[in-house]
Amino acid sequence: MELSRKTLAKALVAAFVFNLIVMGAGAYLTYEQSPDRPDRIVGPNGGTLTTDEGIVSGKAAFQRNGLMNHGSILGNGAYFGDDYTADALDRMVVHMRTYVARERYGTPYAKLNDARKAGVDAVVERQLSDNTIDDTVELGPAEAYAYRQVRGEYVDKYHGGAPEHGIPAGFVSSPDDARRFADFALWTSLFSVSDRPGTDHSYTNEWPFDAGAGNDAPASAMLWSVFAMVILVLGAGGGIWLYNTIQLSEPETEGIDVPHPDEVTLSPSQFAAIRFVPVAALLFLVQTLLGGLMAHYYIEREGFYGIAQALGIDAMATLPFAITKAWHIDLAVLWIATLWLGIGLFLPPLLTGYEPDHQKTLIHVLLGALFVVVVGGLVGIWLGAQGYIDGSLWWLLGNEGLEYLEVGRVWQVGLLIGFALWTVLVARGFKPLLERESRYGLAHMIIYAGGSIGLLFTASMLYTPKTSIVVTEFWRWWVVHMWVEGAFEFFVVAVTGIALVAMNLLSRRSAEKAVIIEALLVMGAGVIGVSHHYWWIGLPQYWVPIGSLFSTLEFIPLVFILFEAFNQYRAYMTAGKRFPYKLPFMFIIASGIWNFVGAGALGFFINLPIINYYEHGTFLTVGHAHASMFGAFGFLALGMATYLLRFTTKPGAWDATNLKRAFWLLNAGLAWMVFVGDVPIGFLQLETVFTQGYDAGRSLAFYNGDLVQTLFWARLPGDVLIILGAAVFGYDVVRKRFVRREETAATPGGTIISRRILGEEADTGRSLDDD
Repeated sequence: MELSRKTLAKALVAAFVFNLIVMGAGAYLTYEQSPDRPDRIVGPNGGTLTTDEGIVSGKAAFQRNGLMNHGSILGNGAYFGDDYTADALDRMVVHMRTYVARERYGTPYAKLNDARKAGVDAVVERQLSDNTIDDTVELGPAEAYAYRQVRGEYVDKYHGGAPEHGIPAGFVSSPDDARRFADFALWTSLFSVSDRPGTDHSYTNEWPFDAGAGNDAPASAMLWSVFAMVILVLGAGGGIWLYNTIQLSEPETEGIDVPHPDEVTLSPSQFAAIRFVPVAALLFLVQTLLGGLMAHYYIEREGFYGIAQALGIDAMATLPFAITKAWHIDLAVLWIATLWLGIGLFLPPLLTGYEPDHQKTLIHVLLGALFVVVVGGLVGIWLGAQGYIDGSLWWLLGNEGLEYLEVGRVWQVGLLIGFALWTVLVARGFKPLLERESRYGLAHMIIYAGGSIGLLFTASMLYTPKTSIVVTEFWRWWVVHMWVEGAFEFFVVAVTGIALVAMNLLSRRSAEKAVIIEALLVMGAGVIGVSHHYWWIGLPQYWVPIGSLFSTLEFIPLVFILFEAFNQYRAYMTAGKRFPYKLPFMFIIASGIWNFVGAGALGFFINLPIINYYEHGTFLTVGHAHASMFGAFGFLALGMATYLLRFTTKPGAWDATNLKRAFWLLNAGLAWMVFVGDVPIGFLQLETVFTQGYDAGRSLAFYNGDLVQTLFWARLPGDVLIILGAAVFGYDVVRKRFVRREETAATPGGTIISRRILGEEADTGRSLDDD
């Protein structure tokens, strides 16, 4: 069966519309069925413990003080500190047992015999699960006592400071803010054990696991995990059938004519675009240094090898883990995005030979805007989290405080404008192709992909600090996960296809079909797969089957992308000694392997509902995140950057030695970090959660265990290798600036590549719209 590009494009549009319908309906139901904040939470005598305004203020304090990058809420956030939902719930259980034991037996809980302890445990569990979430939540005497105790402990810990936990004094700026933050954490713990009306499970589907509070894995988690395994087998079979049925041209291995980069003329705008590469290299190096610092914080929470103390610097207060984590995450997104921006601007003249008026100047404007947004956003995070920005400006200019979306709203708007400007610039560069090809052609696909990045980013504008945490998390994951599994994957496949066409290793028509097929697989599996983040955050139980189904299918396109990469590699290796792009393709192969390992194998494992119930927010997720981020985007971006550098280096001056060293350092470091550190720690953490409860798996006692500390130390060589790899890459990028080709005016006849591509119509006697 041979399908036309037009048919495949229609299928892609249908998949996109289907995704929007499903996720749009999910958004509507999220607003309808998320746990409403009560007007008041009161004690047994009607005394007010907190109000809706107090919970809203507590969420704002949680975001403003960067607490999501220290610990987590409902399992989402950083893993350095406690999960506040699980921690508040566990503290409630402990204090309620103390109260009930004293009231019933006049003695501490620890001194009771097993039978009396069991009786107290049953009372505590029943009282917690009997709460009804309504306009007024009425707590019993034991619950009200525990509530006040927990709130006092949070003030002592998060305002007074707890150096052993890596929390400096004044981490939360005022006692009142700390009390409000406690109200917010306690509210999430209350709805995590309160049954959703008309069901026999809590609002969070019984998460977090806490036997003392009556929370245990629901039967649906096991049921849909088994179903997901069945779907994986069926989906893999269907994918293999589709892949083998649709006929695509294979790359030629004989008589292949790969244009040498020295033979290709470059336009002024391409030399402007290459300036994005050293900027990204600097961001990459800083990001890896911050990652090494974060890893060490797990070993020594109060300093850095004694150096800070010797210099008289309070490292924990000046650069706390929360700010380090925020910068580390944001810089990871920024250096990869910066490379892709530069790559997207470099490729159009290569394929069209067309240089729009003032394109070079506009690219410099975009680069300058990127600099302003990056510096402003990172500085704003520090100023906001340190309490230097007051009033509503803290989330507009400072630290919005949500993982992956830490930068203030003004800087987010700046990024959105930057995406729009980039899309316009790319469209200007592709003008000759856009005018001649159909709406589903290769140039159109990259415009659609770039536009979808900005479109999905607008979801970050749909909440404020006053929005409930459940709705906030719904939209946050729209941005984070749909970028990763939807728009970015689409964009990466489109750009890679264009690069292969530029190498003359794939015809434009075959590339267009391949891009649409792989985008269809990604779009069909990945976008709705975002719902595996919705299982335990206060959304209805129907997300469990939806999430388990589609997150399972995410595994399948990764297999085919890896297979396609090896298929191309086999053809390239037989292309002869003249093939000058082996190093970029090494990065592409590494990208496919790590994408399969991180997003595929580890992602499939941790996203099974029954595993995720216990694993959620452990170091298994850290291993998955590192491997998949490098796999899906990092190595591919570095490979494409190497491809660009190959063009801009003087003829005869190309030396790949340092870039090869960077390649192997990064791969060896990533393998060491993931498989010596993250994954073993994650499995130990999973065992602790199984046997002692979720809060125990996230506790300081776990992290300070001898074996866990040994593994943290054992992981550090991997961090060092990655830092060295980033440093060597950055050094070589700067070094190649001194052997850069001279800038020349655009060639009227176009490039050797553009003449071939735009001449296809004359050579074949067919319109570019035919297929």
